[in-house]
Amino acid sequence: MVSKTRVVAAAGVAVALGFTAACGGGSDSGKGGSGSGKSEYNAAITSVVNASEKTGGTLNLWTAQDADFWDPVRGYYAFVWNMNRLYTRKLVDYTAAPGKEGLKLAPDLAQSDPEISADKKTYTFKLKSGIKFDDGTPITSKDIKYGIERVFAQDVVPGGPTYMIEQLDQGQNYPGPYKDTDPNKLGLKSVQTPDDSTIIFKLAKPFADFPYLLAMPGSGPVPQKRDTGAKYTSKPASSGPYMMSEYLPGKSVKFVRNPNWDKSTDTIRKALPDAINVTITTNAEDMDSRLIAGTADLDIGQTGVQTKARAEILQDPKKKANSDAPATGFIRYAAFSTKVAPFDNVDCRKAAIYASDPTALQTARGGPVAGGDIGTNMLPPNIGGSDPAYDPYGRAQGKPQVDKAKQALAACGKPNGFNTIIAVRNNKPAEVKTAESLQASLGAVGIKATIEQYDGSQVASVVGAPDNVHKKGYGIMIAGWGADWPSGTGYLQALVDSRFIQKNGNYNLAEVSDPSIDGLFDQAATETDLTKAQDIYKQINQKTMEGAYYLPFVFDKALNYRNPRLTNVYIHDAFGMVDFQALGVSDGK
Repeated sequence: MVSKTRVVAAAGVAVALGFTAACGGGSDSGKGGSGSGKSEYNAAITSVVNASEKTGGTLNLWTAQDADFWDPVRGYYAFVWNMNRLYTRKLVDYTAAPGKEGLKLAPDLAQSDPEISADKKTYTFKLKSGIKFDDGTPITSKDIKYGIERVFAQDVVPGGPTYMIEQLDQGQNYPGPYKDTDPNKLGLKSVQTPDDSTIIFKLAKPFADFPYLLAMPGSGPVPQKRDTGAKYTSKPASSGPYMMSEYLPGKSVKFVRNPNWDKSTDTIRKALPDAINVTITTNAEDMDSRLIAGTADLDIGQTGVQTKARAEILQDPKKKANSDAPATGFIRYAAFSTKVAPFDNVDCRKAAIYASDPTALQTARGGPVAGGDIGTNMLPPNIGGSDPAYDPYGRAQGKPQVDKAKQALAACGKPNGFNTIIAVRNNKPAEVKTAESLQASLGAVGIKATIEQYDGSQVASVVGAPDNVHKKGYGIMIAGWGADWPSGTGYLQALVDSRFIQKNGNYNLAEVSDPSIDGLFDQAATETDLTKAQDIYKQINQKTMEGAYYLPFVFDKALNYRNPRLTNVYIHDAFGMVDFQALGVSDGK
């Protein structure tokens, strides 16, 4: 986030968040990694592979799925947040380093750490000089405020995280800039811009994780005169080293250098390639073949190669040396809709959990190497407060528990089973396979599940729209989730806090509504003692599992291949994938 805080009162927050000084672009040395240059299996998890400062060439990225939105306030896919580092700067951002060092935040657009008031409710930032948008317009504090105000306009630009609304609205019922009656469209009272280089955030109560919210793409600056509302996703303004030159939805994206980015103001980004091309395909196996052949550099989805490529890579030592299978920080799971019968009954939900086959689901995801460890609860191992040994449904034994499933069915009044629908994205083969695996194991106890596939780019309006879920009768939804920021709140709140249920772009798919869970998040928000905060997250996890709202499949791992020509390759722990902004190409092509 930021280096040392300027006031003693913020010391507890510093301990909880891990403030750090800004690292030089790339961070090839220090804790968590080194630039040995050796390319070995899993080498990028702990070190920088093929460290280099060489500029030039074109980075050829591929993906089997388009962004949900390139608009920084709307995008919510992990790879989109990672890609945002190319064109969206924030007051603070994650440092550029492998290992735990990458979880720390450093000043980005901000000159240095914020001044934090003694009551921990006021954050004051000073902006760097010389920072500009791609059109040469200076970036001011008002651009940052306006960008954050767009989060409030959920009727115009829905889809992204809405944590800022909870922290900054404070009863104002601010409608967002499009309906703002302020003549300058800067009417959000809790954010003040006394001059162009100063921005002040006034919180109603302390929130220890607030700086993490400022590191999200939606907290980046947006020039009001270039804001096109819902259409902004097709050509967002750039404050980073690259700008979007062309976007053909579902086909390709091209980025070129931002001529007005000043490297001297940016201690995080390397900006080595001259251009970055993203090819969007629907054929994941063809993409894998191109990766192995060297005509594609990297899959930015970073969710792992398909079965055929997986076998080819793991059986060939040379290919395996150019691959990594890191823990991504994601859990792959099924969500049960508590508003769609019979999953409005906790015992019916438990029946489905007990009936599932943990090993078959793990195999469908790619097995223990490329899929991950069997999921036993809903807090991933990389988040404080997690306990992989916490296994309330006995999933670690790796087999379905038919007797317990039948007992739960009897308890929910459906001894002979019932019918339901499983909703799954059509462009995620591993998700489809897990849906099929779950369908088979549920059938063994009389739960007849029909699989309905939908366009994966439409998550926000299909399973993310509760009204649509209820109308379609989706009882089970296949999904995956990684932390919005590396804490229990950053992982779990969007999934289980009732105050985060949205009409569109909803990620509390189960529609969990438990006041005791909501209250625990409120406790965690003011707890700056890391040990105490982690204990709260442990309690939330336990209540989530007791409610049987989710069926965890795996603590996710993903086997990804990297073109040998890539330089500065390392896994960034904040994203659970390669840090795209650091990449270069060794051949200059």
